[in-house]
Amino acid sequence: MRKSFLMGVLLLFVGAAVAQPLYVARNGNIQFFSSTPIEDIKAINKKVYSSLNTKDGVLQFLVTINQFEFKKSAMQEHFNDEDYMNSEKYPRSEFKGNIINLSAIDFSKNGTYAASIEGQLLMHGVTRTVKMNGNLTVNNGKITGTAKFPVRLEDYDIKVPKIVFKKIAEEVEVTVNCEYLPYKK
Repeated sequence: MRKSFLMGVLLLFVGAAVAQPLYVARNGNIQFFSSTPIEDIKAINKKVYSSLNTKDGVLQFLVTINQFEFKKSAMQEHFNDEDYMNSEKYPRSEFKGNIINLSAIDFSKNGTYAASIEGQLLMHGVTRTVKMNGNLTVNNGKITGTAKFPVRLEDYDIKVPKIVFKKIAEEVEVTVNCEYLPYKK
């Protein structure tokens, strides 16, 4: 039920784009990594929804915050509570953007292409413009997208309690990996 709802929301994002060359990733993954001299923290979310319109370069992501998995269950609980991501109040993160060098990518030809991406990232109730570089690999009708970029916690009003501020980096590394297939109604 929840998966159907989220997919419906994602498809509302793409609106009129459904009639255009649309690719969808239903089980993409996003992971983040925080490294400090005291502790490394890593989490992954394997239930990321994303759409890619190969005609106009529109790229969108929908991430459910409480779907991030940690090695230690206590970290997962703290991550979702009010002191960090507050996933009850801010259950989702969204990205809506464009491939700004779309003319350099040939979606009809197998190969790996550098992609420059710019858009709006909504996280923890705050929206900011982000720019990142990634790669799109076209292989026999499938498109794989990868990117890695930094996110500063203070940019999204994520406050780290003083008692643990040395254990959590001020900037986390976010890695995206999605496999897109042609959208089928």
